[in-house]
Amino acid sequence: MSDYSFAIFDTAIGACAIVWSARGINGVQLPMGNEEKTRSRIVQRYGEIAEAPPPAAVQHAIDGMVELLEGKPNDLRDIALDLEGVPEFNRGVYDIARTIPPGRTMTYGDIARRLGGLELSRDVGQALGRNPCPIVVPCHRVLAAGDKPGGFSANGGVATKLKMLAIEGAMVNHTPSLFD
Repeated sequence: MSDYSFAIFDTAIGACAIVWSARGINGVQLPMGNEEKTRSRIVQRYGEIAEAPPPAAVQHAIDGMVELLEGKPNDLRDIALDLEGVPEFNRGVYDIARTIPPGRTMTYGDIARRLGGLELSRDVGQALGRNPCPIVVPCHRVLAAGDKPGGFSANGGVATKLKMLAIEGAMVNHTPSLFD
């Protein structure tokens, strides 16, 4: 992983991190509570990689994510990703998720149907749960059946997903439960 670098950046939802290589963005880390916890999570996921000032293309990605999380409808589709080592099925899921505009949503079933059949819905959910580049690959815009929030594996869980969707102005069918 020595050809990877990372940077921490502030957003409206907290300190995020971005990991990149010469091939593109390899990872985005949603906030972990504070900058140090976010940094620790990067080391846990990637090992000892260098923290570095972002080159222009990475700064462009950071600026786009910051804008999106401020409520500006930046779809981030021009950001190059380095998904080397990511299974082909997952890449297909991520490609479809990247077509969902800010403020809009799809369901796991919608994506599964595009990939071959509704029976792939669980696989779609698992792929999104392993999404290395949240925000850029907007897994938060993918909902369960009935436009319910479904799961979200990032720190803060469904509350983080709902916060991101609210910033974008998306409508979600959500009745808070004891587990939110």
